[in-house]
Amino acid sequence: MEGMIRFPHLGITLEHVIKSISIGNFEIACYGIVLAAAMVTGLLIAMKVADTTGQRGDDYFDLGLIAIVISVICARVYYVAFSWDYYREHLTEIFNLRLGGLAIYGGVIGGGATVFVFARIRKLSWKKLLDTAVIGLVWGQMVGRWGNFFNREAFGDYTDNLLAMQIPVSDVRAYEITEKMREHLQTVDGVPCIQVHPTFLYESLWNLCLVILLVYLTYRLKERFEGQIFLFYLLFYGIGRFWIEGLRTDQLLVPGTKIAVSQVLSGVFVIVSLVLLVVGKKRKGTKEYDGKGTVDASH
Repeated sequence: MEGMIRFPHLGITLEHVIKSISIGNFEIACYGIVLAAAMVTGLLIAMKVADTTGQRGDDYFDLGLIAIVISVICARVYYVAFSWDYYREHLTEIFNLRLGGLAIYGGVIGGGATVFVFARIRKLSWKKLLDTAVIGLVWGQMVGRWGNFFNREAFGDYTDNLLAMQIPVSDVRAYEITEKMREHLQTVDGVPCIQVHPTFLYESLWNLCLVILLVYLTYRLKERFEGQIFLFYLLFYGIGRFWIEGLRTDQLLVPGTKIAVSQVLSGVFVIVSLVLLVVGKKRKGTKEYDGKGTVDASH
């Protein structure tokens, strides 16, 4: 039963979900394969959106090559920094990405900074770059979450809802098993399993909806200002992540507290994006009014 993952209420049983594949004596983690697929497909989507909106896809290819590296580094630094109690005792694991340990918000911050610098060098609009690149970013987040599925991580506490997921106790890290999970252990063919919220799945589905929304707004929202699509991302991703993060049992916490860092950032991004959306809309309306209604006094 090792490697089994079940969704009992959906009638889905996956008998043996592998964590890695072997090529000779070298093992490649499925987590890494999924992340690579997420990055490549996300980059291709951003390039396609650029080409169909009057921009140069090649600019986004160049940006993507740089941003992916910077984002991965920042995502790892963010994760290690807020898990330092563990990593200070396991320094050799800091560079071992095959076990997982990338924080999305660290990657977003690093990627955003890269976009700003890249735009200054290429003399492009950083707001327009963000509007286009964010569609590839959300797609990558949607796909990348399935790396957590293969690693048996990023799940929530016990639940008996429709999407409840069962995993053998032996396949997960002991410190991520809560008392509530132990109280509701399920036995499947003699194997004790935890039954939990598949929060990776929740976020992947949320991001799928967000991809659809952002694509729709990109091609259908005619009266918009630069940066508006990215602000919609911050708003709606922040709302979803705030809720989902509250369900997870592997939260990164603000040092010395029980407050989840991602919930704090999500709340900040939601508030800031709302304010900037309102301000941006008003400024655009004012410019349109001035452009159409102002009389030149020199005549």
